[in-house]
Amino acid sequence: MANMIRKANAFEIFNHWVLAISCFILALTGYAFLFHLEQMNAIFGSFAQMKVVHNYAGIAFAGSLAITIFFYLPESLHITGDDFKWLAMAGGYLSKHPHTPPMGKLNTGQKLFYILLLIFGIAISVSGFVIWLMPGVKKYILLSHLAHNIAFDFIVIAVPAHMYLATLANPGTLRIMLSGTVPVEWARKRHEKWVREMGY
Repeated sequence: MANMIRKANAFEIFNHWVLAISCFILALTGYAFLFHLEQMNAIFGSFAQMKVVHNYAGIAFAGSLAITIFFYLPESLHITGDDFKWLAMAGGYLSKHPHTPPMGKLNTGQKLFYILLLIFGIAISVSGFVIWLMPGVKKYILLSHLAHNIAFDFIVIAVPAHMYLATLANPGTLRIMLSGTVPVEWARKRHEKWVREMGY
């Protein structure tokens, strides 16, 4: 059996799934609100009930997103020369035989995705709470709806791309969010710098 290295602990895995599931519920209900899809009543019973689900899923999303700061933000803000090299070659995705620079626990693409997700996630959370809790304050409502919709557009484009890159585009990556471990040799090819730091 291949030597394994732990890349995510149990709480990180749990929090990732809370974030993912709440994001899916929010996207589904948000899309239904945007286009007033009557068919969604069959699932939630009514638009009023769907709004309740949307609001509380928003609490779960915001809380989960805040927790990710402790797992991903320090690494994501640690930019080195290797990150610029990674960007210059687009992570090797445009080459049949890529030779990407050694990466830490997160590669450059994952760092950028997380930073953008955090920014737009905060925007959609704050604006959502304003829409929910301050409906009578008109000077904030219009701006909040604009911020909410822009952040929604980013998330519904970026998250499916993230899912593709974490599954079909990079076989073996999904197991990080299932078991938390990956083969050392697999990690060495993708996160060489981090594997060395871990003493493997």
